[in-house]
This record gives sequence, structure tokens and C-alpha cells, in this order.
Amino acid sequence: MNLKLMMGLVLLGAGSAVAESLPNIVLIFADDLGYGDVGCNGATKVQTPNIDKLAKEGRRFTDAHSASAVCTPSRYGLLTGEYPMRAGLWGPCAPTSKLLIDTDQLTIASLLKNKGYQTACFGKWHLGFGTDAADYSKPLRPGPNDLGFDYYFGVPVVNSAPPYVFVENDHVVGAIPEDPIVYLEKNERNQATPITPLTKAHGNRVPNWFGGAVEAHKLYNDFELGTTLAERATQWIRERKDNPFFLYLATTNIHHPITPAPRFQGTSQCGLYGDFIHELDWIVGEVMKTLEEQGVADNTLVIFTSDNGGMFHEVAQDAFKDGHRQNGDLLGFKFGIWEGGQRVPFIVRWPGNIEAGTTSDQLICNVDMLATFDALTGTSLEKDRLADSVNVLPALVGEPAAPLRDHLILSPRQASHISIRKGKWMYIPAKGSGGFTGSKPGQHGFAGPAAVSFVGNANSDIANGKIKKGAPRAQLYDLEADVNQTRNVILQYPEVAERMAAELKAYRD
Repeated sequence: MNLKLMMGLVLLGAGSAVAESLPNIVLIFADDLGYGDVGCNGATKVQTPNIDKLAKEGRRFTDAHSASAVCTPSRYGLLTGEYPMRAGLWGPCAPTSKLLIDTDQLTIASLLKNKGYQTACFGKWHLGFGTDAADYSKPLRPGPNDLGFDYYFGVPVVNSAPPYVFVENDHVVGAIPEDPIVYLEKNERNQATPITPLTKAHGNRVPNWFGGAVEAHKLYNDFELGTTLAERATQWIRERKDNPFFLYLATTNIHHPITPAPRFQGTSQCGLYGDFIHELDWIVGEVMKTLEEQGVADNTLVIFTSDNGGMFHEVAQDAFKDGHRQNGDLLGFKFGIWEGGQRVPFIVRWPGNIEAGTTSDQLICNVDMLATFDALTGTSLEKDRLADSVNVLPALVGEPAAPLRDHLILSPRQASHISIRKGKWMYIPAKGSGGFTGSKPGQHGFAGPAAVSFVGNANSDIANGKIKKGAPRAQLYDLEADVNQTRNVILQYPEVAERMAAELKAYRD
């Protein structure tokens, strides 16, 4: 750690609120980007020069995780610093879901806003609106603006689920009183307003459940989402002048449907899936170029990560046939508790403070951003306000001799598989992954033991795409010796499993 930063952190820890000592923060939260989807983590069928440049100029973490292998709970954990299972969150929230974060709850945005930051969220929200249910024909409050964000623009749910419109702050962009957006019951959905035509090649997308708001729907084009969000986010950066700013950019790349802009189509060696990664890399490049143009790149902490591991849907299966492994050699996929579902890319850049071209094997999680930003800004909140978050700033800017995290709780789609990581050990209290259950190639939710065998991964509990008869009732892995989870060693180390099961039970209770 350099002397300037060390002195700054001491001052911040003492409660200094000098604005010029606070860096800008840009947090880019990709969607469904697997550990092996970027060049700096070993991808060869895609080119990610802008993401790789972040790693070359900053630090790459090899043992970073999302608190959940599912989109909505993962976002909850990132923003609140709290394990999503505490809020009973396991799956994606519905288009009409109420706001899932209490407005009195501390978030990374409200923490930074209280320190004088200008704050904005762009992109995928997927955490609901309102107190009872989201009614898109009315002001969408409470929402992002009530959780610390000065400004919000983006996709209200996800690019695979309606409504297919943009929301700005608390209203649907382009909707007018004479033609409001209307939620349709199941038997009425043949009257839904038309949306961007897609083909089977683009992957799964839920039909529109909303009628009306014709002009608002016209503004939303699946093939222009990445461009629109990049333009909006970079314009917001250009408008920042005196105060430090916090930008949370939650991209729709690379969640299905896979819809790269025409200029990216055909640019990778693994079809549309790789092309969509190329568009994501371009978005990262646009943000970095804007920071440079504004002269603030060196005073900006940039964090790039993903909400969960890659999903092995139809388009990803096509990419695999072309030689691309979205989660590298890690076991499993999105929604599941195995490493492929929740170990994610995590790269940080902050010139002069983070040593360039370095890697770290510290165990960290997206819930740790709250305590880390607390330390970075000298807020010094009480421990109970920081929920499950751990300050990992020392691992960002230095080389701690000891682990910063004692343990980590990880959640898949199924509550039965909530698991615990402690040091080198990973304990899973059930068989299988607790994720998608598709058993055949070509299925949207192809995953679990069948997909593990399909991609050629080995696991001692699996044979021919199925859990072996007589397989242990639970799983224990030594990730230091076996990060790809080829051997369940629970029978060899029953005392380790018992200790971890007891600790996990305290959380489950």
C-alpha cells in the first residue's frame, strides 16, 4: 500500500469527511457472466480487451463469490450487505413484486449518499417497486430513489421478463395518461403490446404480460439495450463535476435472450453468446474511456463483477459446442450451489492505490461491498448496521497476511442447499446442486448432474449424468486441493463436516 493511501485511510478511519480524499466509485454488475467468460480468467473463444485491461491495471480476485447463485437475491445481497436468505429470498422476483428492500435499511447507495456522493443506478433492477405490488401505471414508489439513488434509469425486471419498457426514477418512460401501461390477466395476454421480434436462436424470453403504453414499448429494443445503458451511464458521468460520484451499472448482458447489437454479431468464435460478451466488454470500455476523458479515471475505484455464474441455456450450449466453457472447469451452473453457480469474476482498479497486474486469493463476497465502502469513506458504522458484510478493503489495496473472512454463507435456488464455506472447506448439506433440474441438452434449464457429465466434468457422486446410488447424503470439498470439486471427501473428514453443519444450522435457524 502506498504512503498516500495509507495516510488517507488513517484519516478516513478517524472520521475525516474531506470530499477531495474520497474516490469516485463505479460498480459494474454483469448478469450471468461466468468465471470463464472473460479472457483474463482463461477464455479463448471470446476477446475481452477492456475487461482484461482492468485486470492488467488492477487486481483480479480468484476466490470471489456472489451470496446467491440467483439474480434477485444476489442484487439484494450486494446492495444491503445482508445474506439474502435472511430476507427469505431464493428465486427471481415476479414482474409485479413489491420492493424487496426496506426503505429504512442501509444500502451501499444510501451510505455513500450520506457521505456526499452523487449516486445513480443504471440497468437491471429486479428488486420490485411499491409497498404491496408494482403498479406500472402509477408512480413506482418506493423504489431505487428511496434506497439512496439520486437517479435511476433502466430495465425494471430483467430482459427476459415483462414489462419490456424503460423506467426512469419512478415512471415508465414514454407512457402517457391517455395510453397507460396495463397488467393483463393470463386469459387477456393475447392483447399484449408487441415487443422486439426474436427467434429461437436468441434463447428464452417470457411473452409480454402488459398492454397499452405503445410508445413506451417502442422505445425498448432488445438489440439496443446495451448501447442505451452505456450511453445513459456515460452521459451521467460527464455531468458530474464537484462531488464524488457512485455509479452502479447493472448490465443486462449476458442474460438471455442473447441479443447483441448488429455490429457485434459474428465477432466471436462461439456464436451469439460470445458476441454478447463482446458487447459487454465494449460497455466496460465506454465507461473507462469516459472516465479518462473527464480526467477522473485515476481517482475512481472501478469494480467489475457478476451477479452469479453462467447459465447453461440453449445459446450457451451452442457456445460450448464451439469450445467455450462459460464457468471454466468449475463444477455446475447458475442457480446451483456448486462453484460454477456462485464463484464469479471480480476485478478492481484504482491506480496508485491498487497494485497493477496483481491477483488475490482472498475469500470475498458481493455482500462485502457495504463494509468496504464504509471503511473507504470513514463512515465507521456500528457492526450491526453492516449486516453480514466484511471490510475487504485491505485485500483490495494490500496483501493481508491472514484471511479477512472467517466463513461465508452461500445460497442456491433451493433453500435445502444453503451452504457454508470456511477456509478451504465447502460444506453442502444435501446431494446435488439445488439448482436447475433440466436433464437433457436443448432444454433451457439444462443443469445438475446431467449437464456436469455432458460438459465432461468429473464428480465422485455422479456417474452417467445421475447421482450415484449410495452417494453420501451431503457434500464436503477441499477447494484448496480440488477447486473443481471432483471429489466429495465427506466420508474421509466427518468431523469437519459435523463442525460446519453445526455452524450452518445456526444460520438456518
